[in-house]
Amino acid sequence: MPRLTDARKELRRAQITEAAVRCFSRNGLERTSIADITAESGLSTGSIYAHYRNKSELVRASAHSVLAERAEALGEYAASSTPPDPDELLARLIAGIDPIKARVAVQTWGEATNNPAIHGIVVETIDGMRAMVHESVTAWLVKVEHLEPAEAQQHATAIAHRVQSLYLAQLLHTALQSPDEETAP
Repeated sequence: MPRLTDARKELRRAQITEAAVRCFSRNGLERTSIADITAESGLSTGSIYAHYRNKSELVRASAHSVLAERAEALGEYAASSTPPDPDELLARLIAGIDPIKARVAVQTWGEATNNPAIHGIVVETIDGMRAMVHESVTAWLVKVEHLEPAEAQQHATAIAHRVQSLYLAQLLHTALQSPDEETAP
């Protein structure tokens, strides 16, 4: 049997992670089994375990996948010659919320209250998001508002905290919507 290339391994891991996110959204973290993820992905159980040791690793990979998507967008905003102001940044972040991923995020938060491994994933993800929002706000303060970098970093802390708090509130709101509400105009 031919060995998988690194690129092919990453594609396979992404396929498994995406299947896990769909299962977690539909069934919940606790009620999703590796068998469910196997069926959803169309891969064998052996293939799943070749890429992930357990469901906890899949939850971590799911959280990292969502964070990577947000990181890419936030990085582009910060690198722009005119980064968005905090209101526009928040609007863009909210526009990028996927209801399926929002449900998985909220379930993960709930599980974090009594599962130390999941708690670590949530703290790591939220801290990563906070740092990226801070970087984007700092870039706006320097490039658009023309503050000195040190002063911008200091001011960005409170602004980034508010932007992230409002984003997380909208993420929760989206997760709690019924599928009918998601498609309503």
